[in-house]
Amino acid sequence: MSELHHECGVAAIYHLPGQPGSELCPGGDPEQTSNLIPRMLLDMQNRGQLSAGISRFHPTPENGQLIDTYREIGSVQEVFRLSHTAKAASLMKKYSGPAAIGHVRYATCGKDDRSYAQPFEIHHFNRRQWFTFGFNGQLANYTELAEDILSEQDNHLVRETDTEILMHVISQQLERQESNCLVEMMRAVAKRLDGAYSLALLTAKGEMLIARDPLGIKPMCYAVQGPMFAAASESVALLNLGFKRSEIKSLKPGHAITITEGQIEFHQFVDNPGQAHCFFEWIYFANVASTLDDKGVYTTRTRLGKELADQELVSDLIEIDEDTIVVPVPDTSKAAADSMAFNLKVPSREGLIRNRYSGRTFIESSQKTRAQRAKIKYTPLREVLEGKRVILVEDSIVRSTTMKALLRRIKEEGGAKEIHVRVACPPIVAPCYYGIDMSTISQLFAPNFYPPGELLTDEIQDEMAAKLGCDSLRYLPIESVARAIDLPQDGLCQACINCEYPTPTGKKLYQIDLDNFKNGNGLSDGRAFDVGKPHAGSV
Repeated sequence: MSELHHECGVAAIYHLPGQPGSELCPGGDPEQTSNLIPRMLLDMQNRGQLSAGISRFHPTPENGQLIDTYREIGSVQEVFRLSHTAKAASLMKKYSGPAAIGHVRYATCGKDDRSYAQPFEIHHFNRRQWFTFGFNGQLANYTELAEDILSEQDNHLVRETDTEILMHVISQQLERQESNCLVEMMRAVAKRLDGAYSLALLTAKGEMLIARDPLGIKPMCYAVQGPMFAAASESVALLNLGFKRSEIKSLKPGHAITITEGQIEFHQFVDNPGQAHCFFEWIYFANVASTLDDKGVYTTRTRLGKELADQELVSDLIEIDEDTIVVPVPDTSKAAADSMAFNLKVPSREGLIRNRYSGRTFIESSQKTRAQRAKIKYTPLREVLEGKRVILVEDSIVRSTTMKALLRRIKEEGGAKEIHVRVACPPIVAPCYYGIDMSTISQLFAPNFYPPGELLTDEIQDEMAAKLGCDSLRYLPIESVARAIDLPQDGLCQACINCEYPTPTGKKLYQIDLDNFKNGNGLSDGRAFDVGKPHAGSV
């Protein structure tokens, strides 16, 4: 659903020194390795369209900058001037090198401030402490970490983002420890963090670190082919560079990859790491062409569609006849919608055309503006919808603003006879403290009808349908998610649908917000009391 805040995308590329140029490099030239970063980021543009950036390492730079960083507000196309061949070539020549990291970002605050764009670089005269990094995730214990940093009188924080917090935590550890070991740094830093993160870090010594949080909440993939190493938040970015499918793997939770002195090494930096992969990666966030933790995104979404069909076949809510069609809400619902239609033996039609240049509804600051933008986000096709019984398939409903506006347009402009909403996800009843923009219970649609901990009944869903303005509404049950992804329930983070948080700070923040919600402390316009998370975020 477009009301969800996308995550970020992290990319890294490294041509090992002293080896012949890889065929994956532009022109086979190792010094042009960094030119691959924009290509990787384009494949992860779905994860963030607000800003993009690159940091490259060069051992003998003309400008003296061992690490040089470029970041700007805009899409990858805009930031790297990809529509202008000469400008793009000039830019990438300036930031050429055998190693680089890149980042795409989305956030709800600080959105027009270039200083929030990543990668973040911190200069230092000591090459070991001069580094740059990109970060996907969110630190649930942001407030405690910020207070700890500010407890020292001379310390100061510039931005309300956990990316800056993480930058200072890493910097502090590199300054304190005697060794140059990046894994030792990561092991110490991880003990201070509560939350979700995958990161790529590059030092002025030409060392690289790729790390994934101890529960694997955020994804991270990597591949090695001869002298070429690459890592990215999604497998599709590596596949389209030319790595073979067999070479692309998911980094295990609590593990890190280092490149030091031209050697690639794998390390476990957390004892007994668990698994709590964010289920929303497969349902919504990830590129449909990606494979995460050996589970295909497209396959998962088609299974969710079959789950919807199976549920429909034992229901008597809809009379399925020649006037019945399935319509996906573009684009992430299409695989589920097609699968549902196939199993119901009815047509799947594109009754909604998405205007890709209208912007994102969830970055608006007010519900009113968000609703106005939702009206122009999709164009209903009357020739497809008129007189039809429409089964509208959506991947999730968060605040409901977009869905309400969309239903009105399908009925009034599309001329649909009936609209039955089917959601390929259980109701979202709790906030996320690990990188998704649904920060309080009172912001969400479902808890007003379906309080956390209660049983979801047909009567509750009928009440929700009446509020939305559709003829019926049905969600998938929680057990459908694990079946579709083909992972055990205890291997997934499903806190936003089952209120079971995988980290101590997550549990603490949820209890605070739940108490506020029960005591009526949420605000009537959809806002609620802050419970200590960074508004600008790193995601």
